[in-house]
Amino acid sequence: MSQSYDRGLIEDFGRWREFSAGMWAWILHKFTGWILIGYLFTHIAVLSTAIQAAGGDPAAYTDTLQGLESVLVIRILEIGLLATAVFHILNGVRLLMVDLGIGLEAQDKSFYAALVVTGAVVVASVPTFLGGGVV
Repeated sequence: MSQSYDRGLIEDFGRWREFSAGMWAWILHKFTGWILIGYLFTHIAVLSTAIQAAGGDPAAYTDTLQGLESVLVIRILEIGLLATAVFHILNGVRLLMVDLGIGLEAQDKSFYAALVVTGAVVVASVPTFLGGGVV
């Protein structure tokens, strides 16, 4: 005999409050991983398109890429990419430490620390991306 469980409605957003820091860390780690995979394929496509557009001329290739980097939306997306990569790396290191048995009692704190460090790195990098600083 099978049992069924009332899992609630999909639209029941109150369930999100029940998620622990570990669940949010898992969700964000998977999400950022998929974003990075998508970026990798997009990056390869853009670079190969720039190479084809340049026709083998290094100066034309550089001009094409500099033209892309001058677009504000691209610079904002680069900030998002930085945030995604930094969080994914820090959370991956956190998961490695947990797998090794280090810091098991402080998993929530280490997740929040990864978020804070990610935020600090992103905020510190905004002038470089948006202010035209040295890249």
